[in-house]
Order: sequence, then C-alpha cells, then structure tokens
Amino acid sequence: MPLSEQEQRLLEEMERSLYSNDSDFVATVGGPRGRPNYTMVVIGVLAALVGIAVIVTGVIIRQPPIGPLVGVAGFVLLVAGAVFALAPPRRAGSARPSAPTAGASRPSAARPARNGSMMDRLNDRWERRQDGDRS
Repeated sequence: MPLSEQEQRLLEEMERSLYSNDSDFVATVGGPRGRPNYTMVVIGVLAALVGIAVIVTGVIIRQPPIGPLVGVAGFVLLVAGAVFALAPPRRAGSARPSAPTAGASRPSAARPARNGSMMDRLNDRWERRQDGDRS
C-alpha cells in the first residue's frame, strides 16, 4: 500500500532529522557491512542441504521413536545452517581497545556506566544533547 503525500513528507522529514541529529548512529547502522565470508556461507549452505537430507531420511524411516527424532534433528541442522550462512560478517575493528586512545574526545571517567538499561542510556543521551553536549 503506497504512502500518502503527507506520510511521505513526514518520513522524509524524519530521515533528515535523523541524519542531522544523530549522524554517528546513522554511520554505525547504515555503514557498510563488510565483505561476506564466503567460507561461512558455503559451510552454512552445505549444513542446510544436509539438514534437508536428514529430514527426508526421517520421513522415509517412519519408525515412531526414531523417524520423528531424525526429522527434528534435520530441521535443527537446516535452521542452524541457514543462520550460519546468513549471519552478518564480524568486523575486524569492532573490538574495543583495552586502553583509551590518545585522540579520545573526553576522558573515560566522564563516560556513563554501561550497566543501565537501554532506555536509561537513551534518556541520559537525550538530556546531554539538550544541555548542548553533542558527544
């Protein structure tokens, strides 16, 4: 169902606001995902194919205690292979360094603790922005 003109304008306004107010979030979420790891994709596809074969084997067996268990095991293997193949690649630079870098914009003592809930962190960030701190 297509959006009305008012909804399209509102969506465009929200996008502009997001890009202007939260560019670091946009860069994190909308950034490139990195190169796909083809080895993981091939292994995942092969596991999914083996899972399908195990499901078919479970259907062929038709023994009440064994057949359904083989089918369930095949389904689990199929799902695990699909997840393994479709999982986004891990970025090599995503691990946080143990020591603060020299170019840090503010000292680590000024950073809020990460043990609060997500909503608490978002509220703290909103309050800092309202006070003029753009970090």
